[in-house]
Amino acid sequence: MKDLFIYLDSCNTCQRILADLKLPKEIALQNTKETPVTSEQVDYLKEQSGSYESLFNRRAQLYRGRNLHEQDLTETDYRNLLLDHYTFIKRPILIYKGTAYIGNSKKTVAAAQQALSND
Repeated sequence: MKDLFIYLDSCNTCQRILADLKLPKEIALQNTKETPVTSEQVDYLKEQSGSYESLFNRRAQLYRGRNLHEQDLTETDYRNLLLDHYTFIKRPILIYKGTAYIGNSKKTVAAAQQALSND
């Protein structure tokens, strides 16, 4: 998978992290609203994270709006939802040199910064 930063342009947290990371020009940017994640990307990220559920953003308004919080979702359900709507993917995601850094936790962002600074 090529080096890529997946984010939502309207997300302040994504914008802040993007600015903090100071990405090299060779890392492509993918605004997930304009260019949704592909099935290939979702499957790759699942391999990196261990499950589709770990990629799922439970803070998305549609999560409660569709009453998904009241359902027992399977891995197949999570995969389909991730491909169905851009707000369900946890973000931002940096794919750099074969490793995916998923989400906005301080630990994840610090690991991404460390990986980028090693070059």
